[in-house]
Amino acid sequence: MRLLLVEDDDHVAAALSAVLSRHGFEVTHSRTGEEALRALLPATAGTGGEPFGVVLLDLGLPDQDGYEVCGRIRKRSGVPVIMVTARADVRSRIHGLNLGADDYVVKPYDTGELIARIHAVIRRPVPVREAAVVAEDDGNVRLGAVRIELPTRRVSVDGIDVALTRKEFDLLALLAQRPGVVFRREQIISEVWRTSWEGTGRTLEVHVASLRSKLRMPALIETVRGVGYRLVAPAA
Repeated sequence: MRLLLVEDDDHVAAALSAVLSRHGFEVTHSRTGEEALRALLPATAGTGGEPFGVVLLDLGLPDQDGYEVCGRIRKRSGVPVIMVTARADVRSRIHGLNLGADDYVVKPYDTGELIARIHAVIRRPVPVREAAVVAEDDGNVRLGAVRIELPTRRVSVDGIDVALTRKEFDLLALLAQRPGVVFRREQIISEVWRTSWEGTGRTLEVHVASLRSKLRMPALIETVRGVGYRLVAPAA
């Protein structure tokens, strides 16, 4: 799998690239934000017939802040992004996740844990399921029999309306933004409940169970143990 490493320190990049290569990753190194964004352009990222499977993004880049780079990546691509930084405070982590990062790793880190986190964010459903996701012209989303009307906050299954609470809808709409991508529990809690309080975890589990029951589709929201949840679109 191809991996884009965005790191301005050549010594750090060389050491990390060696470790990643030993674990089977084909590493491309970018030293600046602009260089990384160019590497992700379709004509460039597809070199060799395979796009990048994940981006490791340092925040302290020489030309622009890594948060800005993450936001620009997210506007043009669904590639998983893991922020790797020395900024350890909770506010920085929440800000990164809110911008669309899939994970946030604080330096210094254990390389074994980093490899495990990379594998966690690159898990995807089979392509035929991804093809069942349709973004409609009016901004709504259709997932097989499920239709999510974002402007009116309505959800229906096979044309029959399903009554959801405000948080249930927010949770479903968040997961539907990027079907197949694992959303970490911390990211979901931050974006749906606007808090970083760990005690909200049980509330999240209750809402996931309620959505599965109301939609009568238990497999629609998949639990990724130890990480979070992802939406698995029904087969087309």
